[in-house]
Amino acid sequence: MAAKNITVTLSKSLAGQLKSIQASVRGLGLRRPHQTVQVADTPQNRGMIYAAKHMLKVEPPAEGGK
Repeated sequence: MAAKNITVTLSKSLAGQLKSIQASVRGLGLRRPHQTVQVADTPQNRGMIYAAKHMLKVEPPAEGGK
């Protein structure tokens, strides 16, 4: 079974955020506002997404067609 990916988009700037929130967003691979990345659906990534949920747009993994 293939690992599922989550699409994450940074919707706001990191300016003025706590260092821990900035670190979580950068840990996901996001650097600029409106940048989109796909990350693996793991508990570690879910924790980073939860820490910065007020500035991220998260799309669930796409369902594989049968």
